[in-house]
Amino acid sequence: MPYYVKSVIETIESNYESFTPTEKNIADFFIHNDKKGDFSAKKLADKLFVSEASLSRFAQKCGFRGYREFIYEYSQNFIERKDEITDKVSQVLKTYQELLNKTYSLIDESQIQRVIKYMNTAQKVFVCGKGSSGLAANEMEMRFMRIGVNIDSITDTDHMKMRAVFHNENTLVICLSISGETKEVLYFLKEAHEKNAKTVLITSQNREEIKEYCDELILVPSLKHLNYGNVISPQFPLSIMVDLLYTFFVNEDKNIKKKMHDDTIKALGNEKLKENNL
Repeated sequence: MPYYVKSVIETIESNYESFTPTEKNIADFFIHNDKKGDFSAKKLADKLFVSEASLSRFAQKCGFRGYREFIYEYSQNFIERKDEITDKVSQVLKTYQELLNKTYSLIDESQIQRVIKYMNTAQKVFVCGKGSSGLAANEMEMRFMRIGVNIDSITDTDHMKMRAVFHNENTLVICLSISGETKEVLYFLKEAHEKNAKTVLITSQNREEIKEYCDELILVPSLKHLNYGNVISPQFPLSIMVDLLYTFFVNEDKNIKKKMHDDTIKALGNEKLKENNL
C-alpha cells in the first residue's frame, strides 16, 4: 500500500458548508466512519434515516455521477484506522501525516502550473492573509523575493484597502484564507478581480460564490475534521502549498533562479559583515 493514499474524504470536507442538513448527516458518517461495512444505498439509507435519492444528490455534489461511483472510490481507498493512541508524540505526528495525505488527495498539478505561469508573467504579485494565514503570506514573500519575484505580502486591513486601488491586468493577487470567510481578504480578492488582475485563493472551502472572482481556487486540507486538529498550527496546510508553489516555480529556469537565490543570500551576508565592522 502506498504511503500517500487518495481519498474522497477531502472532497467531502471541502464541500461540507454547501451541503443541506441531510447531506451533512451523510457527510459526517463518511468522515468519521472507521469500519468497513455494507455501504449499499438501501442499507445506508436505512441506517442514516435518509432516502436513496439523498445519497445520490450528496454524491453528485461531491463531483461524482452518482452514489455507486462515489462508494466505489470510497471503498477502494478505505483505510481502517486504529482508535487507540496513547503517545502524545504519535498523536501529533499522525495528525501531520493525515494532513499530508489529505494534501496529496487534493493536489492538482495542472492548476499549480497555471499559477506559476501567472507568476512568471505578472509585473507585481501581492499575497495577503490575516492571522496565521498572514504569517504564511509573509513567509511566501520572503522565499519568492529571493528568487527574483516582485512580491509584497499584506497582512494589515488598512493596507489591503489602500493597495486594492492599484490592481490592474498586470497584477497577480494570491489570497490565503483557510476558512474562506475572512472579509478583508475576500474584499482584496474581489477588488483585484474587478480590476482585471489574476486572482488565486488558497483555502479549505470549495464554495461556488468564491469561484466567481477567482481565476484559481486552490484547495488545502481543513483541520476541522481531524481528531487532533486543535494541536496543529492552521498555518501548516498553507505552508505545504507555498512549498509546492515554490518547488514548481524554482524548477522552471532552475539554474537562473538558483543563482538569484544564492546572490540574495550573499548580499544579506555582506550586509551583516558591514554591520559588524561598524
